[in-house]
Amino acid sequence: MERSESAASVVALQSGHTGIYGGARPLAPYSPGVDAGETVYLSGQVGINPESGSLHDGVEAQARQALENLHKLLTEAGLSKSHVVRATVYLDDIENYGALNTVYGDFFEEVDVKPSRSTVGVAALPIGAAVEIDFIAVK
Repeated sequence: MERSESAASVVALQSGHTGIYGGARPLAPYSPGVDAGETVYLSGQVGINPESGSLHDGVEAQARQALENLHKLLTEAGLSKSHVVRATVYLDDIENYGALNTVYGDFFEEVDVKPSRSTVGVAALPIGAAVEIDFIAVK
């Protein structure tokens, strides 16, 4: 059984877990975020502008947008950047590691304890994205 709250943005499941949708449900069969009590899991986000639906050009702009998308989901869960304990970054070209670090460092600049992180080079990402980022946060 599901119940909807605030424009189908958050769905409380019978299991006690809460889906976090950022105002819209994805086209694929997954939840952008799941609040599992003390831990919040945020699915990988790419650099798609949610208003236009378009993918930004370049790894820096895509990383910035992916992080903004994750921040929106964190905020919806009642959390901030300082709650993030783990990040995984996927790059379609590991040569973009330095450019990613600049944007990522700016995003977490005011956070004293930065999240642990893995960065993985991959052959390709959905919709031709250059970067995808996911978070785990703890309340």
